[in-house]
Amino acid sequence: MYAAFLLSWVLGVCTVFLFKKYILGIFRKWVLLTKTAIDDKLLKAVELSLIPMSYFGAFYFSINLLELPAEVHRGLQTISVVVITLLFVRAITFVMTDALESYVNQFEYSSGSVKQLKGIIGLFNFIIWIIALIILLDNLGVKVSAVIAGLGVGGIAVALASKAVLCDIFNYFVIFFDKPFQIGDLIDVGEKRGHVEYIGIKTTRIRAISGEQIVLANSQLTSSSVQNFKSLEQRRAAFKLRVAYGTTLENLKYIPTLVQEIIEINEHVIFDRGHFSEYGDWSLNFEFVYFVRQANYKSFMDIQQAINLAIFERFREYKISLAYIAEPRPHYSQTSMACSEN
Repeated sequence: MYAAFLLSWVLGVCTVFLFKKYILGIFRKWVLLTKTAIDDKLLKAVELSLIPMSYFGAFYFSINLLELPAEVHRGLQTISVVVITLLFVRAITFVMTDALESYVNQFEYSSGSVKQLKGIIGLFNFIIWIIALIILLDNLGVKVSAVIAGLGVGGIAVALASKAVLCDIFNYFVIFFDKPFQIGDLIDVGEKRGHVEYIGIKTTRIRAISGEQIVLANSQLTSSSVQNFKSLEQRRAAFKLRVAYGTTLENLKYIPTLVQEIIEINEHVIFDRGHFSEYGDWSLNFEFVYFVRQANYKSFMDIQQAINLAIFERFREYKISLAYIAEPRPHYSQTSMACSEN
């Protein structure tokens, strides 16, 4: 009897070992030649779960050949259920983690976003292990129906009491998967502007341009219009030039070309249009539009400053006077003048 147990166990271990070395070895070589990642994940899942489960199965089958007391058999059955559950959950968590990581690898994430992914994986793993524990207890004969019913009633009460918190947690997943913004992005939310520093389960923290930290609920972010300046590829600049009515006709005709030449000197600028747009009350008005192919606001302002200085210089060279519009003087009625004199 013991000889049969030993022989069966050795044969089982040798079979699993040969399968792992040769069959999986051939499959591993084939996997290295393919470009897809699915077969690599399948091989890893087999090595993590199926191989240990096969070793344990060989031991369990062999020990059943022995005539052991009923208590020992029940203990072995309990151990087998626990081991199989653990290995099965291990495979599920591996597949889930790999799926999330594969999803993340499609995008460029910062270190803060990687930490956010670890938090999500940890939360998912916790939920999976709780479900696995309930199933395990049920298979071991523990009556968990009353416990589940109690948890259901308690869960409803907790959900009603913490509706806002659960809403923020749900929106946390919305932010992670939909990616309206990431850590480090410059965003506008209503009248608040700043760089995203942290995305938590309930709140998101933004560092304002003026230096203070703004804490916003995730539900507030998903329900508001968010302007994300990270994806900004170019900035539009539109401005008016007001020249004096004494400007000659030749200069009026040349101003659009002159300003276009000044704008196009910069390699990061695309000139769009320039026109003599209207007769103003005190000036002849020109309108110009160009695009700066740089998202950085400081670079945008440096280019705009350089263009303004060049326009001022060239206008002085061609003796083109910019119109000076004096502020209207306040009007005083005779009554107010009399009062002031008194």
